Amino acid sequence: MIYFRLSLKALAVTIAVVVVAGAVLLAARPQPIESAVLGAAWECTQTAFILTSCAPRVQQAVPAVETSRKEALRPTRG
Repeated sequence: MIYFRLSLKALAVTIAVVVVAGAVLLAARPQPIESAVLGAAWECTQTAFILTSCAPRVQQAVPAVETSRKEALRPTRG
């Protein structure tokens, strides 16, 4: 079998590259931010402290079962 022995310099460079890559991944992760200008109807995220994107906040859907129950319980005329 052939064994390759890493030098301390190569090991240090490898560890440094892994640490920098991890830091870049953490910084690039989208972070939610508040936008007072747009109001509560919008949801904004900021990526890598540079790119900010906003989208309308998704309204929670009412399940069809609850809707049909409300219609079924509506008082009848007459």
